[in-house]
Amino acid sequence: MPRPEPYRIKKIVGFDRHTIDAIEKWRGEQRPVPDLSEAIRRLVDSGLGSAQRAAVRSKKAASASEELAGQEIDRLSDPRATEEERQLRKRRLIKGPREFRDIRRNRPKAKG
Repeated sequence: MPRPEPYRIKKIVGFDRHTIDAIEKWRGEQRPVPDLSEAIRRLVDSGLGSAQRAAVRSKKAASASEELAGQEIDRLSDPRATEEERQLRKRRLIKGPREFRDIRRNRPKAKG
């Protein structure tokens, strides 16, 4: 009976020379040195783990970031503008351009 294959799903993926060189460099720094497929699997797993951690930012961290951004915007704002205009500009800067708001995956959908 043949040995079971640990990775039954196979995909063909293209890489440019720069990417392959970077993978080979990383691979050579590992002990023991993994084969190319295993090196790519480890790098993908590492990247996916980082992406998931980044997406799970706490509300407290997001609030602190918004507060810091607000303070910096206040510091840099045009003192000749009216208070109403400064607040409008600040809100637009913190929220970001309308055309990008819907594509952000790490933000809750607007209610209503």
